Amino acid sequence: MGVAEDSEPPLKRVKGPLEESKSLPEDHSTTKSVSCSLGDQMARPLTSQGDGETIGSQGVIRKAEFIKIITRALYSLGYDKSGALLEEESGIPLHSSVVNLFMGQVTNGKWDDSVATLRTIGLSDEIMKSASFLILEQKFLELLKMEKVAAALDTLRNEIVPLHVNLDCVHKLASCIISPSQCIRLGISSQDTEGTKSGSKILEKLQKLLPAAIMIPEKRLEHLVERALDVQREACVFHNTSDSDLSLYSDHQCGKNQIPSQTLQILEAHKNEVWFVQFSHNGKYLGSSSKDHSAIIWEVLLKHTLCGHQKPVLIVSWSPDDSQILTCGQDEVIRRWDVSSGECLHVYEKTGVGLISCGWFPDGRGIFAGMTDKSICLWDLDGRDLECWKGQRTLRISDMAITDDGKRIISVCRESAILLLDREAKFDRLIEEVDMITSFSLSKDNKFLLVNLMNQEIHLWSIEGDPKLISEYKGHKRTRFVIRSCFGGLDQSFIASGSEDSQVYIWHRCSGELLLALPGHSGAVNCVSWNPGNLHMLASASDDGTIRIWGLDRFNLKGGEQSNGSNHHCNGRS
Repeated sequence: MGVAEDSEPPLKRVKGPLEESKSLPEDHSTTKSVSCSLGDQMARPLTSQGDGETIGSQGVIRKAEFIKIITRALYSLGYDKSGALLEEESGIPLHSSVVNLFMGQVTNGKWDDSVATLRTIGLSDEIMKSASFLILEQKFLELLKMEKVAAALDTLRNEIVPLHVNLDCVHKLASCIISPSQCIRLGISSQDTEGTKSGSKILEKLQKLLPAAIMIPEKRLEHLVERALDVQREACVFHNTSDSDLSLYSDHQCGKNQIPSQTLQILEAHKNEVWFVQFSHNGKYLGSSSKDHSAIIWEVLLKHTLCGHQKPVLIVSWSPDDSQILTCGQDEVIRRWDVSSGECLHVYEKTGVGLISCGWFPDGRGIFAGMTDKSICLWDLDGRDLECWKGQRTLRISDMAITDDGKRIISVCRESAILLLDREAKFDRLIEEVDMITSFSLSKDNKFLLVNLMNQEIHLWSIEGDPKLISEYKGHKRTRFVIRSCFGGLDQSFIASGSEDSQVYIWHRCSGELLLALPGHSGAVNCVSWNPGNLHMLASASDDGTIRIWGLDRFNLKGGEQSNGSNHHCNGRS
């Protein structure tokens, strides 16, 4: 979008020969008895411990535990007969007889009996006291509800207090005797003391407190399976599918074909270099701006050409509801347009000062802009000044952002520093970089900032609290021009960037691994945008005057899966 000379920020373009396009280099053994040395003892497999027999190829799953968890799952799913049958056939009961007795007593509200049985289970003193407290607390509340105040007071004094557990709660229970309405303030409803319901709720709390070996946790099998899927998902560097696509029938592993890598469309309406491209929030529209003084709204094909700027259009910015779009001319004015009609609704300008960047308030009721005098201004939609920060607040680099809560404005304030301006606390934080900053992008969750540098590196910063450098991405080419990058894919798990070698580069966000370099353009790729409404769609803008829409390689997808629901074709040429 602009040339980055060593002596000035990247803005104006002085064309030179591009570098040549570069592509990515793209049986069982038996052990014999020997003398018993220390080394032999360290290498020898340990004998099976615990419940004895193990199953599984690695011999680490105890059969008894495995069967108990399956039994628990059957009961949780409502298959009581199957659960009972498995206990009978395997000879492995889900719980011991004393635990079954205890659970029955709690469910039926037999508080004194359950406390007595609890002492025979064999728990540590600390756990036994905490469990007894839960039961006796419920007994106290039920006595109070039945207006048996003397019995409730006796339970509190002679049973609960001697446990020396949760003294703060003890004081609150005591206040309930003086003022019954205190129970409501403590969040104790009448339903909490209703027979079987109260027993079931206490049992749920006890399951979290007692050791899992004594009382098998509810839905333990589901938790294990979900964790296994999480591990597989996290290990898949190409993961870009919804969780509904995960299956228990086989290990999950996405291939490169889940990353947009195939040109689906080439958009050719611009008459000069395309400097900026951005999808709308709903992914339905695409906005682009060009050196040809125009911006375009696309809806698969061209929807509106927005003419009126007298200079190259630096960027476009979508309103929160995607009904309007801002276009910012280089050192010129900002125009606000209606997306459906293409009509210019307002022109924002300031006498004697050029505008170089723009964006929307999160509520869509105003805009913010960076000025050539290095100030930042906030305007309502009619152009009335709301706030203005003067001084070294921005540079001649057209990237600004505002967080979704409207509290922080982000801009480049020095060649190698980004300003995090807190509007409410009137407090500034800085991100200090190692080289000149050429552009940046804010993550969807407002927690991270992606920063492009003059030295051909892209840095990922955490901006929660004190800014912290998280990751670095390398491999793309940038020597003269402003090159922009973006977050994208499922949970914004990927980083995409343009490059001066005419390719689009894609990295895995967490690992920093370079996954793909996509050839196709014949000029520097200035900007990329990942469709927020379609995980499998990416747009790139280039000096060759075209925009490429990238999607899945449908020929390599299993079962002929389509990239999205649209009928894709090229606009002008294939």
